[in-house]
Amino acid sequence: MTASARTPRLPRRALVATVAGLMLLASCSSDDGSASTATTTTVEGTAETSTTLAGGTPECTQEPTIAPVEAEPVADVDTDLTITSFDGTEIRAHWFPAPDANADEPVPTVMMGPGWSQPGDVSTDGNVLFGALGISAMNERGINVLTWDPRGFGESTGRANVDDPEHEGRDAQVLVDWLAEQPEVALDRDGDPRLGMVGFSYGGGIQFVLAALDCRVDVLVPGIAWNSLVSSLGKNETLKAGWAGLLVDIVSPDQVHPNVIEAYEQGLTTATVSDEHREWFAARGPGELIDQVNVPTLIVQGTVDGLFTLDEAVTNYESLESRGVPVKMLWFCGGHGACLTATGDEDRIAEASFAWLDRYLFGDESVDTGPEIDIIDQDGTRWTADSYPAEAGEPITATGSGTLELVAEGGAGSSTVDPASDDIVGSFAGRITPSIATNSVDLTLTTADEALVVGAPKLKFTYSGTSPAGDKPNRVFAQLVDDTYGVVVGNQITPVEITLDGETHTAEVDLEVVAQHMKPGSSLRLQLVATTVAYAVPQLGGSIDFESIEISLPTVTGFTKA
Repeated sequence: MTASARTPRLPRRALVATVAGLMLLASCSSDDGSASTATTTTVEGTAETSTTLAGGTPECTQEPTIAPVEAEPVADVDTDLTITSFDGTEIRAHWFPAPDANADEPVPTVMMGPGWSQPGDVSTDGNVLFGALGISAMNERGINVLTWDPRGFGESTGRANVDDPEHEGRDAQVLVDWLAEQPEVALDRDGDPRLGMVGFSYGGGIQFVLAALDCRVDVLVPGIAWNSLVSSLGKNETLKAGWAGLLVDIVSPDQVHPNVIEAYEQGLTTATVSDEHREWFAARGPGELIDQVNVPTLIVQGTVDGLFTLDEAVTNYESLESRGVPVKMLWFCGGHGACLTATGDEDRIAEASFAWLDRYLFGDESVDTGPEIDIIDQDGTRWTADSYPAEAGEPITATGSGTLELVAEGGAGSSTVDPASDDIVGSFAGRITPSIATNSVDLTLTTADEALVVGAPKLKFTYSGTSPAGDKPNRVFAQLVDDTYGVVVGNQITPVEITLDGETHTAEVDLEVVAQHMKPGSSLRLQLVATTVAYAVPQLGGSIDFESIEISLPTVTGFTKA
């Protein structure tokens, strides 16, 4: 397919269905309670109980931020209550205590946040998507579950500030305060519930934020979350217009902070994010706060996630691992994107998540949480390692040259998703997923031996060229193509900043992290293209001459086939 000079936006009529698909990333869940056997370890619900976690984390001394918490039951909805937050914002909460939990036998609790624009999960039937944990499955395992509508969404008041520590973070702290007052909730000490968190996307980001602010959180299972909204929405100073447009389209202006919509609309004109908006988004979500997270964390990320790429997970993992915090990283074919290759074992996320909670929420030291790194390749094959990055092998390299016409046509356009596929996210994400380009400069990378490519490919090129003056910057985009499947590897494409002033320049950039198993004699293609549906359209016109191009794929020898 060819690319359009205008990044597509979904028609308003399609957005109802889109929301149902997109936000199931976090709010739909699996109630497959058979993932692993229930632990027999219990947590004492006494005020004297306190916790010192593995990795040398000090005992928590955080006190409640509000006491007592103002909470009012919602008429005719037994599970719901309205909790007044620190600034008067009303947060709608949904409470599902474990059936046998009571003041005499309190049990641990899990907070489960929803996806962007969505209310908290209230389904006790469960829907299988990404192996996310469901309310009933957790209840059956002796876990209380609290879900909630983040400010601006559902029945909560206020405006969404995108997991801002000073707003959504403090809201979540008040929810912890409320949990500590409930008789069914096991405590590590007075005011400190035995507490885990799960949730995908927006419900993953809030986990890092709350854990950085409040040591009363004991364990995290964040799915397809981010480290920085600057890098995830504006890689290399270029607006990720495909996903940004979708996220803006599914909210109304009165639900969110004005910067959310302003940044997108300005970005369509400039193809970048302004300094003011960049600073604002940098303060949302984990960012530097990841260095204050000290609780065991299972990071779940999608190899084909076009919004929050594997690089976001790696950044979070490296912070935790470098400080000795118990951490595991699991990759699967999914996320904010269409899985166009093999999915592999779809139960592994739920199995790993329950094992992590058994080990670190219930404190069952007999539980084996498996290898620290557990990834999947394009054929659905699992590979495991003791750490990331694993021991490196010989890189696969190629060199070349060529000329690229800077025109809209022939770029990395929309991907086609099988209409019969049950991939809810892929059914609409395909239109903003890059595909094989027809206007490109190509280099072929071939390996004579079997190789596992894991990590960020390195690209370097020397170039010159000219382009008409305009309000947008000059860019090219780099992607790897798997001709066996006929797809872009991991759906990943990376913008590269260039200067077209007639002079000779050199650009070096790390491409997005990928995982690809290469068989003897197999090959991949590097494509340098002018446009893509994933990012805003840069300044077009003219051409760029690549005098030399060097591409290097990182291979690893430290992984074992599972």
